[in-house]
Amino acid sequence: MSDVEAVNNLVEKHQALKKEIAKVIVGQEAVIDQILLSIYTGGHSLLIGVPGLAKTLMVNTIAQTLGLDFKRIQFTPDLMPSDILGSEVLDQERNFKFIKGPVFANIVLADEINRTPPKTQAALLEAMQERSVTISGKQHKLELPYFVLATQNPIEQEGTYPLPEAQLDRFMFAIKLDYPSIEEEINIVKNTTSDHSTILNTIFSADALVDVQHLIRRIPVPDNVVDYTVRLVNKTRPNLASSSDLIKNYVDWGAGPRASQNLVLGAKAHAAVHGKFSPDAEDVKAVAMGILRHRILKNYKAEAEGISEEDIISNLL
Repeated sequence: MSDVEAVNNLVEKHQALKKEIAKVIVGQEAVIDQILLSIYTGGHSLLIGVPGLAKTLMVNTIAQTLGLDFKRIQFTPDLMPSDILGSEVLDQERNFKFIKGPVFANIVLADEINRTPPKTQAALLEAMQERSVTISGKQHKLELPYFVLATQNPIEQEGTYPLPEAQLDRFMFAIKLDYPSIEEEINIVKNTTSDHSTILNTIFSADALVDVQHLIRRIPVPDNVVDYTVRLVNKTRPNLASSSDLIKNYVDWGAGPRASQNLVLGAKAHAAVHGKFSPDAEDVKAVAMGILRHRILKNYKAEAEGISEEDIISNLL
């Protein structure tokens, strides 16, 4: 199959996938789009929303329609790294045997990731970046495709541990979930208070998804789009002479090179699912909010004046 045929095939499968997900999840199209883009590019996503917005159900539904092995880890204050990664135990012959933890799956849902201490949060870092886990000096490879989809509750500060910048940067997208509209909430209530059960069809396989990830990387990007992307990320950094007054006044820390890489990959995937064979600046803009939101560190002045990361990014775009 040529790359042109592969892109056309991806467009069809993407639409079929969204139809399957819509059987269970009402609305939230922009959120689902961003999660799928991160999956097509091999990235990870952080879902930020109040309880009851179907974050866990959404991830579970996506895992089913993709035909992937799915594990859920409930992050709690007493969770230890070995509870996630696994540990070595003595078997009957008194040999050490490695028992795999729940991190060994295609899709790992890290539920309420900010409820566990930094030591346990950091246990995911190697898995997210290197797609492997090191236990007692031995490296264990994770099966591909591999995604971490983490959820975070934005309102309960009591008993939470903010994610360190190094870990936030490992997430390709930070996706904010809003409340549904009145019509959507009416449909949600009707669907979830009846005895109706939904049968989901599997649209992708693990191997097909790995092929999609390779396809996205093969998509050519014009030099002017790369130039636009790098300049956009550069504009978020307050310590440069060329930085705008808005950035100098309200931002402590800007986005790093990983943001530029993710913007180009995200733009490629966005172009592909819309049937385009090369991304343009509009594709970069379409994914910029989710990719830059968690990489811009506001200062106290921005907090005091009620200026959000979204306001800053919108101004840059």
